[in-house]
Amino acid sequence: MTELIPAPRKVAEGSGEVRLTARSRLYAAPGTERAGHWLTAVLRQSTGLPLREAREPAEARGDGIALLLDPALGPEEYRLTGGDDGVVIEGGDAAGVVHGAQTLRQLLGPDAHRRAPLDPARVWAVPQVTVEDAPRFRWRGLMLDVARHFMPKEGVLHYLDLMAAHKLNVLHFHLSDDQGWRVEIRKYPRLTEVGSWRPRTKFGHRASPLWEEKPHGGYYTQDDIREIVAYAAERHITVVPEIDVPGHSQAAIAAYPELGNTDVVDTASLGVWDDWGISANVLAPTDRTLRFYEGVFEELLELFPSEFVHVGGDECPKEQWRGSPAAQARIAELGLSGEDELQAWFIGHFDTWLSARGRRLIGWDEILEGGLAPGAAVSSWRGYGGGIAAARAGHDVVMCPEQHVYLDYRQAPEEGEPVPIAYVRTLEDVYRFEPVPAELTEAEARHVLGTQANVWTEVMEDQARVDYQVFPRLAAFAEVAWSDLPAPGERDFAGFERRMAVHYRRLDALGVAYRPPSGPLPWQRRPGVLGRPMEGTPPKR
Repeated sequence: MTELIPAPRKVAEGSGEVRLTARSRLYAAPGTERAGHWLTAVLRQSTGLPLREAREPAEARGDGIALLLDPALGPEEYRLTGGDDGVVIEGGDAAGVVHGAQTLRQLLGPDAHRRAPLDPARVWAVPQVTVEDAPRFRWRGLMLDVARHFMPKEGVLHYLDLMAAHKLNVLHFHLSDDQGWRVEIRKYPRLTEVGSWRPRTKFGHRASPLWEEKPHGGYYTQDDIREIVAYAAERHITVVPEIDVPGHSQAAIAAYPELGNTDVVDTASLGVWDDWGISANVLAPTDRTLRFYEGVFEELLELFPSEFVHVGGDECPKEQWRGSPAAQARIAELGLSGEDELQAWFIGHFDTWLSARGRRLIGWDEILEGGLAPGAAVSSWRGYGGGIAAARAGHDVVMCPEQHVYLDYRQAPEEGEPVPIAYVRTLEDVYRFEPVPAELTEAEARHVLGTQANVWTEVMEDQARVDYQVFPRLAAFAEVAWSDLPAPGERDFAGFERRMAVHYRRLDALGVAYRPPSGPLPWQRRPGVLGRPMEGTPPKR
C-alpha cells in the first residue's frame, strides 16, 4: 500500500517489487541531469548503495532508475512506473522529474530520507506501481519571516529541502520589517550594520511582560542569497523576496533616518524596534525615499531571478503622513484625495519601476486601498475578500487567508500550547482549507495563481519552534495545494491521518521537530505570562 503525501492523482498498484542493489544504475536523459545528480546524492547517503551512472537507458533496466522527459506530459507533471524495466520516472519538464523523484523516496520508505544508512544489509525495494500525478496550482508557497527572528542560512536550506519533499515550489522570503533587515545591500551598508540587530526582544506575544535582554540579529550576505537561490533552483523552488514598504520599515529608518518623516518625528533617535505589532514609523513619501529603494531593488534583482518581487504594502499607519507638511504637500502636488491614495501612488511607482525591468510586483491585499496598481498581483491575507476583489478586477491572486493558513496560530485549545495566539487551527482545519473562493466565476478563478502558508516568527525564537508550529500542518497544506481534492466537507481526513502515520516517520528521518500528533504536551504554560490567547481578528503581525 502506498502512503504518499501529497496524494497523487492516480495510483495503480501491482504485486511485486523492484529491488535496488549494488549493481543498480541511474540513467538521466538530457534535460534531467540535475535531477539525476540530486537523486543519486540523496539515495547514496540514505541507502549506502553506489548507484552508479548509466550511459544508456538499457543499463538501468531491471534493477535501476531511469529519468526521462515526455513532451506529452504537462508542466510539473510526472509518471512513475515500477516494474520489470526497473523504476522509470517521466516528467513533462525537469520539475516534473524532480517531483517524481520525491515520490520515489517516499516509496522506498521513511529511512530513504536519512543522511546515512541505518543497516548496511537492508534490502531497498520499490513496489510495482504506476503513479500519475500533476499539481493543481502553479504557486504552492511557504512564506518564511526571518525578520522577527533570524534563521541562519542552514535553517533556510533545511526548509527548502522540506518544501521540496512536500512538492511546494515558492519560498516567499520576508527579509525586512520593523524588527530587522536581513539582506546585504552593498550600496547601503548601514541597513545590515545597524538594521539587522535589535538590543532586546519581547518574549512571547504582545500581552507578555517578559523580555529577552540580549541582542538579536543576523543577515544574509549576497553570496548567502546566491547560494539559497541556487539551492532552491536545484529543487525547482522559486525564491520571491519581500522588502516591506512603506510600512513595517523602522529597521531601515533606524539605519537611515532620512527615510522617515523627519518633519514630525525625531527619526535620528529611533532604533530597530524591539516590540511586536505595528510601528507608527513609516517611510516618507519623498523622492529621496524612492531613489533609495530603487537602489535596494536594483541589487535584489541581481540576486533573485524570480518573476515576482513582493513589496509588502500592508498595515501602513497613516498618522505621520496626516501630520507631515511634506506628505500633505506631496498629496496636493499629485492631486490625490488622501493618504490611502498616497500609499497607492507609492506602490504604483514600484509597480512601474519593476515592470520596466521585466518583473512583476506583488503585495499584501492592502495595496487594493486607494486603487490597485496596474499589473500588480495580490497576496490575500485578510480573508478571501481582497483576493475576490482583485480577481474580479483581472489581477492575479495568491490566497493565504490568515483564518486558514497562518501557521503561527495555535494548533489546539489546550493551555499547554507554547504561546497560544489567535485562532485554533488544527491539522484538520488546514486540510479542509479551500483556496478558490466559491464566489468566483470560472474565468475569475483562473486568476488564482495558487496558495501559500504563512509563518510569522514573533513567537518562534529558533528553528525548533518554527518546526513545531509548521509541522505537521504544512503536510496538510501541501496536499491542499498540490492534489485535486474534493470539496472541503467531503475530504477524507481519516484517510489523510492514516497516511500521516507513515509520514511522521519521514519527518523524523528529516529531523523535523514537529508537534506531537496526540497525547499530553510536556509542559504547562503559566497563564497570563507569555500572552493570552487572542480570538477574533488580530492584526497580521
